[in-house]
Amino acid sequence: MDLTLAIIMGGGAGTRLFPLTKERAKPAVPLGGKYRLVDIPISNCLNSGIRGIYVLTQFNSTSLHRHINASYKFDNFNTSFVEILAAQQTPEGSQWYQGTADAVRQNLRYFLERPYDYFIILSGDQLYRMDYRHVLKQHVENGADLTIATIPVNREAATGFGIMETNADRQITRFVEKPKDERVLDGLRIPDALLTSIGHPPKADLYQASMGIYVFKRRVLEECLDNDFVDFGKNVIPSAIDRYKVMAYIFQGYWEDIGTIRAFFDASLNLTDPNPSYSFYEPGAPIYTHPRFLPASVIRSAAVGRAIISEGCMIEAASIERCLIGLRSVIQQGSTLKNVVMLGADYYDAEYARPSGDVPALGIGRDCHIENAIIDKNVRIGDRVVISPHGKSPDSQGDGYYIRDGLVVIEKNSVIPPGTWI
Repeated sequence: MDLTLAIIMGGGAGTRLFPLTKERAKPAVPLGGKYRLVDIPISNCLNSGIRGIYVLTQFNSTSLHRHINASYKFDNFNTSFVEILAAQQTPEGSQWYQGTADAVRQNLRYFLERPYDYFIILSGDQLYRMDYRHVLKQHVENGADLTIATIPVNREAATGFGIMETNADRQITRFVEKPKDERVLDGLRIPDALLTSIGHPPKADLYQASMGIYVFKRRVLEECLDNDFVDFGKNVIPSAIDRYKVMAYIFQGYWEDIGTIRAFFDASLNLTDPNPSYSFYEPGAPIYTHPRFLPASVIRSAAVGRAIISEGCMIEAASIERCLIGLRSVIQQGSTLKNVVMLGADYYDAEYARPSGDVPALGIGRDCHIENAIIDKNVRIGDRVVISPHGKSPDSQGDGYYIRDGLVVIEKNSVIPPGTWI
């Protein structure tokens, strides 16, 4: 693993996750009450023994930089590092990253400074747990030039992914981006012999979707980027299939691309279920993040069912059902929350001077009713506020809020006056 460098893509604008990405990069979106999305691939790397990690950033990257610098510190007596490479002007060019491949190309000189033999390229906005040692082991044993991690999906889901056609030996022979034609899909189905080898019945209608995880040999990465291709999925991968030995690593665990507001909401609330698809409780493979040294949460006379409550919260006589409550959240008495993702706060009111005028306290006030909503950080919601998407346009907005994918999203730092109905 010392010969492997990880490159995490964190530069996308994340427009489908707006307004959560209005003031932050997509990998910096809070997750699971206390983490950020970027903590997932970084932790997977560290748990897999990969100790050299670069994160490529571009849009709204300040909070992402702050989080990584605060979270991943190593001592001076080892070579481990998690470093950020932001888009920059150089003598070779002054463009923003035009795509995933262009981002890697613009920083290739840094990746080649050390004697790495393998490069694993990862996305910064996916929720999954993977031991990359298994991918690299298969890559080396097969003598592959490029290995692409894939996940079996059904026919309906296949139309939204890049789909790989492989032979029974897992060598990729064709790549089709988001196939819609039924006849094309028929030709991309996983072969019966391969289905059987991965534990599925023959004739199962399954397809190999790209996970956006690539392992390159050093020489092959250099050659694949010696052109003007801008994207791995659309340009580099189809070209490489004709020139190199490209293999599929078939992953069958939980994997979710946090690409939309609905996907983020569903993945977050799934964590509160009795047997969640993804769990942060994994012995020997923790998810790392910024240690904040917050006090334990205080809950007085509250009714709580199927909820995750993070550190530093204060909840007083409230009703909470299937909610994820983030750091430093304050919920006052008489309020009811159902199906709510509350991202918490960066500070307590007492830490800073309260805003001037008649402004509600940080958090949720008294006698509020909130359902099917995402409440971003540092929101101030007054007493007797009602928030619900029912009966509203599925794509609208107002003062301090947006409705996206049938959910109400309260914008970061918003102030919702007492008595407001949303």
